[in-house]
Amino acid sequence: MTSSAERGGIAVVVVTHASASTIDDCLMRLRVAHGVDEIRVVDNASSDGTMEIVQRHALQDARLRFIANPDNPGFAVGCNQGARDTQSPWLSFVNPDLMVEIDTLSRLRAHAAGVAGDALLGADLVDEDGVRDAAARRREPVFAAMLASPGAASRLGVPVDETSILQPVDIVSGALMLLPRTLFERLGGFDERYRLHAEDMDLCRRARQAGALLAVANDIRVLHIRGVSSRSRPVFVEWHKHRGLWRYFRTFEAPQRGVFTRLGVFGAIWLHFGAVFARILLRRG
Repeated sequence: MTSSAERGGIAVVVVTHASASTIDDCLMRLRVAHGVDEIRVVDNASSDGTMEIVQRHALQDARLRFIANPDNPGFAVGCNQGARDTQSPWLSFVNPDLMVEIDTLSRLRAHAAGVAGDALLGADLVDEDGVRDAAARRREPVFAAMLASPGAASRLGVPVDETSILQPVDIVSGALMLLPRTLFERLGGFDERYRLHAEDMDLCRRARQAGALLAVANDIRVLHIRGVSSRSRPVFVEWHKHRGLWRYFRTFEAPQRGVFTRLGVFGAIWLHFGAVFARILLRRG
């Protein structure tokens, strides 16, 4: 017999920006997914037809409502807006380029409900070729260690533990998260000072500090078509990604580090941005 927690409805929040190529399929899948009581799409100033697709789905399904922001306040703001506009006891944040199966969210909910205490769960994310996304399972970044060993940044991914259904990790991907609303509200939601990227790392760290289990459900595989909305503005995305990493370091690690380490991390982050920016310009040329 299923518990009341396992039967509690799920509110799904999708934040879109220039997501016309994937949002139709994403919403079709969410509308038939088990356990979904509410769907909120928060659009951050799309100009590519995304909102026309969302509006069509909203006319066909009373569970789906949308918030159309006239500008782009960022992913964290959008997630919090969508969460505030729902009431279901479970919250799931789903990227517009993520394609859930009919039982993806209900199985995640069952896993989370079976945990003693709170849990924030992700899933086994794969691309169109079936290659696993390393961002689905990550270690906590230690910036001082990465400064001493630059290659450490590429080793934050955690190998899959095939023997574990719920594999504890430090960070799950923000492309797909499920957690109880009570935990999300206790954490104060996403930190809106992050514009794009690193807000999922921040939420995961604060959830762990609050005593929640962070884990990936290795028995739930989901297709993630990565980077669809970021391809049109790679410099914008990389700028805010690096700003997010600096904010994350300042929030959690900088208070324990000396001034030279803080300066070194600052320099390393922005030198890396410079290298990425140069590669983008070369590709354009």
